[in-house]
Amino acid sequence: MNKIFFFAAVGCFFFSCGWREHPVPAEELSGNEQEMMLGANRQLIERDAELIDAYIRRRNWQMEKTPSGFFYQVYQQGLGAEVKKGDVISLEYKLWLLDGTLCYTSEERGALVFLVGQGGVETGLEEAVLLLREGDRARLILPPFLAHGLVGDQEKIPPRATIVYDLQVTGIK
Repeated sequence: MNKIFFFAAVGCFFFSCGWREHPVPAEELSGNEQEMMLGANRQLIERDAELIDAYIRRRNWQMEKTPSGFFYQVYQQGLGAEVKKGDVISLEYKLWLLDGTLCYTSEERGALVFLVGQGGVETGLEEAVLLLREGDRARLILPPFLAHGLVGDQEKIPPRATIVYDLQVTGIK
């Protein structure tokens, strides 16, 4: 029923606005158009939260939710230094969708190495690693707005997908 409402609202929005060649900045939308978009967005975020909560309950994980909206659990403490902006870190990882589809692993693609604070990875991952230290093993659940957003990654992660990381910080430079 929620999906029907969402698609009906989005359809009404597009048909009532007419076809626009270029995206319209939010400040140029009418108050009614802005309210419709905000309502649709709130509904999507609430639905994502329900799916994530159910996923966590099924696995009986004890996860913390951050103010920005992702969930994490450090299930094995490391003994190394804390990750901070400017560090180059490497992660061993597995990445799944909520439906259990395994998308990527470091075993097949190699360790994920990146400069913290420079982007190039999911916003939620960038924020999450700052809660970890070298050697930590952790689980992360990133809702779509902190993962790959409306478009996915154009490979294995579909549009608006929540992703689950199981990772270990294996190096900090």
